[in-house]
Amino acid sequence: GIKMKKLLLVILIFYCYSSNLISSNIELLNILKKEMLRSQEELSSQKLPPYFISYYVLETQKSTIQASFGNISANSFDQSRFMDIDIRVGSHKFDNTHIIRGNPFDFSSSVSKISLPLNNDEISIRNIIWYATDQIYKNAIERYEKALTNQAVKVAEEDTSDDFSKEKPVRDIQAWKYISLSATDAQHYYLDTAKWAGLLRKLSAKFNSHKWLHNATISFSFEVNNKLILNTDGFEVATSESFARIFVYLKTKADDGMSLPLHQSYFAFTPDGLPSEDEISKKIDEMIVLLDSLRNAPLAETYSGPAILSGEAAGVFFHEIFGHRVEGHREKDPSSSQTFKSSLGKKILPDFINVIFDPNVSEINGKAISGYYQYDDEGIPAQRVETVKNGVFNGYLMSRIPIENFPNSNGHGRKQIGYQAISRQSNLIVEATQTVTISELRKKLIEEAKKQNKDYGLFFEQVSGGFTFTTRYIPNAFNVTPIIVYKVYVDGRPDELVRGVDLIGTPLTTFSNVILAADDIGIFNGTCGAESGGVPVSAVSPSLLVSRIEVQKKVKSQAKPPILEAPDYEAFSQ
Repeated sequence: GIKMKKLLLVILIFYCYSSNLISSNIELLNILKKEMLRSQEELSSQKLPPYFISYYVLETQKSTIQASFGNISANSFDQSRFMDIDIRVGSHKFDNTHIIRGNPFDFSSSVSKISLPLNNDEISIRNIIWYATDQIYKNAIERYEKALTNQAVKVAEEDTSDDFSKEKPVRDIQAWKYISLSATDAQHYYLDTAKWAGLLRKLSAKFNSHKWLHNATISFSFEVNNKLILNTDGFEVATSESFARIFVYLKTKADDGMSLPLHQSYFAFTPDGLPSEDEISKKIDEMIVLLDSLRNAPLAETYSGPAILSGEAAGVFFHEIFGHRVEGHREKDPSSSQTFKSSLGKKILPDFINVIFDPNVSEINGKAISGYYQYDDEGIPAQRVETVKNGVFNGYLMSRIPIENFPNSNGHGRKQIGYQAISRQSNLIVEATQTVTISELRKKLIEEAKKQNKDYGLFFEQVSGGFTFTTRYIPNAFNVTPIIVYKVYVDGRPDELVRGVDLIGTPLTTFSNVILAADDIGIFNGTCGAESGGVPVSAVSPSLLVSRIEVQKKVKSQAKPPILEAPDYEAFSQ
């Protein structure tokens, strides 16, 4: 009690101190604008002056609480302000970001992550920017010269589009928000840390009576990201985003050494949007029962045959095999597989499938989806992009990196601080114009399994994520990681929970096997990592029947389960 009161007092003091330090974003904008215009003017006299300068500021506040076995294991509050500077020399047609062919591991960039003061002290901020600008400008010149040399000694390029697009400037300065511990502060987000700490302690105490649990945690996080984008093209954009999450993670080991994780995540834009204690508690009970069944479940065999992907699994499936292959910048890279380069206007999916990316959508069926934003990380307004209509491929997700036949951004230039913005996914939404009920989809699975002389089909209920390869240097394949998989027997036997497989394949072959969709909707909220770092995304899809899917055995630890028995919690409590 006394220790917790002291901790809360320290947090309260820090919150108040932080709020007093930070002034309005207008003040910061004016400081940055002065230094940007000064840099532009003074560097204009150089032999190779910059044609574009951009400042990207990310100011973050994040509160994180974690509990395990009835006690708080972490409780932190972090606050930071970072800045990226992007300088381009040359011209929109050819600049220092031009791809250097023959070097697949060239990640050079004129962007640099710089730490800024949390207050708006003009002298300190401009001094930091001045020195960083000098270094980044020199790096830009050096890389521009390398790009020119590379172009001179290589064969003619297939894609002759510009290196940077010309876009209409946007000005939208919105108020920044912060985390507050005061319930009367209507301008900012109220966070009752004591409430959340108490909830996590109570929920995590449920793990104590299950001695076979090796790892069991529940965490809460609330993050507020304030962004400011300013460049010499005339863009001035300031926005505020917030993300609240609860994550439950359980892990055990089967007798054969296989590690078995199970997790459940909840997402909302503010803590008030997260589920009730009762809902989370019931889910934890279900997870414990399921994980107990998993550790005693039989190992699945390698398999090639029909399968149902739940809406959540199908969303991740499309994210990996399709989404990364329509991120436009890859079409410009000669080392990329360019899977759909020759598919524009052609059918790649069944007639009843549409695939849309729409960052303007903040919720579906009353559930928040995390790929929502108003402006991308280049200041371009978010736009709906219909990449597939009635099974026909229409186009790509675009940043300000043009490709052949797509000269402009469609609001999908995204990045993590410290990286160059490239085309990335947002809210991937798979729509089916023809559907059947879930029970009918199951019947069709059994019919398809019988047709292929299989004893069973597979049902993938939950996945944890996946990865894919998009370059020509290695096989162009994907891997989706299932957590919950069932055998659905054709002879009427009850479904059987199995473990130990990964869902694998190649994109074009797998696409051709999608044959039916259900009338449900599944949502997967997560973070996608790629060349421009981690960005929030979501994948939304109905359950799908695939005529042929392939699974391989999952890598397995050879370590035995713990030799010692877990402590007797009940004895401790007496």
